Amino acid sequence: MKRPNLKIRKRIIFLMFLFFLIIIALIIRLGYIQLIIGEEYKKEAYEQWSRDITLNSVRGVIYDSKGKKLGMSIGSDTVVCWPDDVKKLEIDYSDIAINEENLFEEFFMKLTNPNYEEIEVVEQEPENKQTPKKIAKTLAEILEMDEEKIYEMITGDENYVTIKRWITIEQSKKIKEANLTGISLIEDSKRVYPHGEFLAHVLGFTNIDQVGMYGIESVYNDELQGVPSRRIVNTDSKGRVLPYGYEEYFEGEEGLNVVLTIDETIQHFAEDALEKGFNDNNAESANIIIMNPNTGEILAMAGLPEYNPNNPREIPSNINSENYTQEELQNIWFKYWRNSVVNDIYEPGSTFKLITAAIALEENKINLNTNFHCDGYVTQIESNTTIKCWRYYNPHGDQNLFEALQNSCNDALAEIGLAIGKETFFEYLNALGFGEKTNVELNGEAVGIVNNPDIMKDVNLVTQSFGQGISVTQLQLATAISAISNGGYLYEPHLVKNLVDQDGNIVMEKKPKLVRRVFSQDTSDKMLEAMKSVVSEGSSRSAYVPGYSVGGKTGTAQKVIDGIYAEDKYITSFVGVAPTYDPEILVLMSIDEPKESYYASTIVAPLIGEIIENTMQYLNVEPKYDEEELEKIEKSYVVVPELEGLTIKEASEILTNLGLNHNVTMEISEDTIVKKQYPESGTEILQNSMITLILN
Repeated sequence: MKRPNLKIRKRIIFLMFLFFLIIIALIIRLGYIQLIIGEEYKKEAYEQWSRDITLNSVRGVIYDSKGKKLGMSIGSDTVVCWPDDVKKLEIDYSDIAINEENLFEEFFMKLTNPNYEEIEVVEQEPENKQTPKKIAKTLAEILEMDEEKIYEMITGDENYVTIKRWITIEQSKKIKEANLTGISLIEDSKRVYPHGEFLAHVLGFTNIDQVGMYGIESVYNDELQGVPSRRIVNTDSKGRVLPYGYEEYFEGEEGLNVVLTIDETIQHFAEDALEKGFNDNNAESANIIIMNPNTGEILAMAGLPEYNPNNPREIPSNINSENYTQEELQNIWFKYWRNSVVNDIYEPGSTFKLITAAIALEENKINLNTNFHCDGYVTQIESNTTIKCWRYYNPHGDQNLFEALQNSCNDALAEIGLAIGKETFFEYLNALGFGEKTNVELNGEAVGIVNNPDIMKDVNLVTQSFGQGISVTQLQLATAISAISNGGYLYEPHLVKNLVDQDGNIVMEKKPKLVRRVFSQDTSDKMLEAMKSVVSEGSSRSAYVPGYSVGGKTGTAQKVIDGIYAEDKYITSFVGVAPTYDPEILVLMSIDEPKESYYASTIVAPLIGEIIENTMQYLNVEPKYDEEELEKIEKSYVVVPELEGLTIKEASEILTNLGLNHNVTMEISEDTIVKKQYPESGTEILQNSMITLILN
């Protein structure tokens, strides 16, 4: 046997060495894959056969102060898709059926018959085979959506798409029965507002991802939203969950519940009166706020026009959306979403005279007997324009403070403003919170415009003293007049009472926050008497409610548009407190651009009186009558009958026969049942008093 020559031996050694190097390289590569980048490959593989499903946490409930639900979430499934799994169905060779018998028959026929035409072999698709087009068609029929749109969604480049959120129970059932590849249902929740437009500007709304956009929903979004849950499962190539695969659930945290200071019943009183004032006067807008002056708690807040937070982008039927660009539609939505009580500023007009009078009393610049002479014109200062009293054609003449406020005399208030002085006036406006945010729990709060004394002239001081040339929000004005009414204490207004977890435990309690004391008790008492005299003896008699000692002040301000006063465009308002001997509520209502009359004493004051009467009875505030009132009502008492359980038609007939009025808290049919009533049965009240019937 011949031994290999040297050349062959070298080749063998080279091949062995090369083989050895390849083995070493493979070992190094394998080690690199397993030890260095193994986790990355493992992660990619895990992602291919795993699904990470995010389950929205249960968003907290928004309650009124009595525990009634104003905003809540309900369970509703959402349809989702993994397009990669759907697209695999387009090429699946395992389902191609080739009929071998046909192929053999064709070969045999060719041999025996030269004229035989070839049989076209068609790949038969099984009737139950799923394809992207079939899936799109099925979903379109169930979800009532466009088939082409669904097809684009389920065959797109995204890893995960949401096809439709918040489907019905029946739709969920049909999708489960269809067992579509790459299509799944996940548990979801939808935000709903049971009372529709009710309290919309305070509550706000959420977007499609359940994130708060406006109002309390936005400001307390983190607390309401909680932490989402996650479910990780193993799936097969078609996205179906493996019965014995890996599954892990990460528990989220439910959102906290928000309890408001809003009282649903008082809010109904406010919204009913506001709607009447808005519609009767064909106004551009109208706003109202009701506060507890002793704590800063906001009991009611509303504005018109309003929107439905269940469908915030729905526009009124009289507006054709096709005539507007997307940007113009956005501006229309913003207009409806704005809470004008907080977001908009205006010149308060004569309601601001209460502020000027209180400052002058506190600084001892005037007293209750100081004489003011009105000759129709303000002549104490130089001005490019004539400043006159509204009744310049028939001047008020000599008057004391009470009479000056009753008459709403500009001439007298100008004299009071000059007596105070620019620096002192500015200091008190700052102390009362004008020119800064109140820190209420709402978006976009405006700060107003207050002139610095360094740039003020006497004419600015004079006009501001009777409510012109200064811009405030309604919330600022209500907060400041609350300070006049409660003994001089400025409280921070607030809408949230506390945060509560799902077990009912109070997580955060918001107590009344005293900012500072601005006025003395003596000044407060005098101003309450002055406000009472305006209603009982002055121009605001239409707000008078026997037994409840209503105090208040009207205000009519010419609107400023593009920097100039617009002709025949006014904002008319009224602020009222009751009872003046121990204030329980403060009500401020404004009507923007009333068309028929702009006098607050005729279009706003009566509505405020109605609200105060209803609210005092609801709060069980005992009426206190003076001797004159007692003489008038001695024979006018009526005992409130038991109405609960009757239909609204039956209750209405009984009340009418007794000479009593009534209002209700919702739209009704004649057979709607009365659930509750205010005042309660057995209470003695005056004829023509208002009975509130709670139906829901």
